[in-house]
Amino acid sequence: MSVSSHENRKSRSSSGSMNIQLFHKASHAESLLTHLNLLRKRHLFTDAVLRAGSHRFPCHRAVLAACSRYFEAMFGGGLKESRDAEVNFHDSLHPEVLELLLDYAYSARVIINEENAESLLEAGDMLQFEDIRDASAEFLEKNLHPSNCLGMMLLSDAHRCERLFELSWTMCLANFATLFKTEDFLSLPKDKVLELIFSEELEVEDESLVYEAVIDWVKADVARRRGDLPDLLRCVRLALLPESYLLKNVASEELVMGHKLGREIVEDAVRCKMRILQNDGVVTGFCARPRKVSQALLLLGGQTFMCDKVYAIDQKTKEITPKTDIPSPRKECSACAIGCKVYVTGGRGSENGASKDVWVYDTLHDEWSKAAHMLVARFGHGSAELDHILYVVGGHTALAGSFPASPSVSLKQVEQYDPQANKWTLVAPLREGVSNAAVVGAKNKLFVFGGTSINREKLPKVQCFDPCQNRWTVPSACPQPWRYTAAAVVGSHVVVIGGDTEFSASSAYRFNSETYQWSKFGDVTAKRISCHAVASGNRLYVVGGYCGAQRCKTLDCYDPSTDTWDSIASVPYSLIPTAFVSTWKYLSA
Repeated sequence: MSVSSHENRKSRSSSGSMNIQLFHKASHAESLLTHLNLLRKRHLFTDAVLRAGSHRFPCHRAVLAACSRYFEAMFGGGLKESRDAEVNFHDSLHPEVLELLLDYAYSARVIINEENAESLLEAGDMLQFEDIRDASAEFLEKNLHPSNCLGMMLLSDAHRCERLFELSWTMCLANFATLFKTEDFLSLPKDKVLELIFSEELEVEDESLVYEAVIDWVKADVARRRGDLPDLLRCVRLALLPESYLLKNVASEELVMGHKLGREIVEDAVRCKMRILQNDGVVTGFCARPRKVSQALLLLGGQTFMCDKVYAIDQKTKEITPKTDIPSPRKECSACAIGCKVYVTGGRGSENGASKDVWVYDTLHDEWSKAAHMLVARFGHGSAELDHILYVVGGHTALAGSFPASPSVSLKQVEQYDPQANKWTLVAPLREGVSNAAVVGAKNKLFVFGGTSINREKLPKVQCFDPCQNRWTVPSACPQPWRYTAAAVVGSHVVVIGGDTEFSASSAYRFNSETYQWSKFGDVTAKRISCHAVASGNRLYVVGGYCGAQRCKTLDCYDPSTDTWDSIASVPYSLIPTAFVSTWKYLSA
């Protein structure tokens, strides 16, 4: 058709109005791909040849470049391959896998199965077929199992598949007790063994399994790995081992004692163990720090609101065992664990006066002792630990000269206690005085959620203390006014649960201690007004509280890995919980 003919038709058909029609054939893209694939198979208009092993695959550069940034850079970036007629992958790529990638490029379809998923993931990452890499990772996620999780962890880490890595890493931690005996574990590189045994989330009830895993891994290739022994031993919590095992098994192992640094590490752990057994101050060394799963739950309370009983909860058997009673019963006190000791501060005694007393419960020896008095008598306060230092925050005190004692306004005073020096020191006061607030330590800062303000109102604020600056700030507001709430650190978030109203008792929220942002938490199992919460072994435990006239008598557990709640035990009917803590757990014999 000539140019003049087209111009004449344009002039003849123009009426001055915008009369247009859009034609779109939805199947055009698929039809085009189908025809390009036929051209490829007939070797028509192909301008590149990919070679893998002894196989040749003629194809079109434009199609490859449109599907893969690897080929786009190769063919369009001035590289040597952009001028070559052939790209040879030699033995770095299996011909069957390359053929699957080319079939996808020309059809948008590929069949992924158990035999090819890992190879497709590797090849998809290598040649930057990102859709193939992600689809293969998703397939492997659905087929993840303890028998393959170590391999999946290495594969996903090497090819930047974040979700597959997270899932396989969690499965490795959860199943370490059986995995360390496998060939897959014995063939792991040193850096991954270190990461596993160093992790706080490693789920082992008995630290001897970690020690045995280290010895077995080194002995699997002792000539090359003997020099790695000290680095690995430093990641084992040797002081958690029973004294008899530490002396008879570890201190007599020829591989360990024949290595100068290894021997020094074990000797230091033995000294640390002796300090623990002799109750010689607070032991904070890494070799004595239990992993999150190796902690004990302690429940404090009484038949009335007067706290005089202590119960230990076994997370494995779910048994609840009474321990030695508190020597001086009190109500409206606060309890906080540091290491294997629980510090019960303040409260009101039998004469109803505010107390400065600090009672210390040693979980290893089941004994009570007294620590130095607080500087300010208080009750209705909160307490938390930061870097092995105890902080007590807010509360009430008693008006001077009044008898019987009556509550004053909420306190602003905050003080810290150093267990090593047995000494209390005042630090910067709260921005706003509060009582009955939730207090937790997270990310090296102290957080105070809500509480009763100086004018007896609910304070809808988060107050944050930075010990490095000795300064309080108000970085965020609470989603609702709170008091008598429970808070605990679960993973990277603080979970705040319960309250003193029917609405707040049925709600729970997550608080990000770095961004100060709130998000809604999963539904709770039951409404709990004035409950208590603690985190242990990556799980959240909630106990106590009431709903209407009924007291909540179950111990509930939230597992974030499955996003589910479960009632795991019933607390003694006569007990009204007043504090709930998670402590380090040691084996003495």
